[in-house]
Amino acid sequence: MDENKNKILQMLSEGKISVEEASRLLYLVGEESKTDTSDNSIRKSKSNAKYLYVKVSPKEGHQDAERVNVRIPVSLVRAGMKLTALMPPEVADNVNKAMKDKGMGFDIRNLDNNFIEQLVNALKDEEIEIDSEEALIKVYAD
Repeated sequence: MDENKNKILQMLSEGKISVEEASRLLYLVGEESKTDTSDNSIRKSKSNAKYLYVKVSPKEGHQDAERVNVRIPVSLVRAGMKLTALMPPEVADNVNKAMKDKGMGFDIRNLDNNFIEQLVNALKDEEIEIDSEEALIKVYAD
């Protein structure tokens, strides 16, 4: 058993972390070891997109609406995906409920690296464009 797993089990036995936290940490350590063993194949599959963009441009007659131009580093999105495993269950439940209320019914705890890679690759090849009466919204990766 590697050093990280021993440390997690030690913290659990000392009561420093709960069983759920230990489980999530052990999962993350397991994912890292999978990444280490197939590092080259993962590097090849990762997209070379560096940013996700979200742009909202008001249309003529709606100039009082706000213009939005957001650039999010893909590396930040990947790091955020890993942090969902550390999210306390009650927080994840609240996020899931809020997303379900908005019509997006999925469990945030089930997101994985493959999902973000597929999303980034899809947005690199295609851009999402929403053309409403008030604004033009574009989401893409570059």
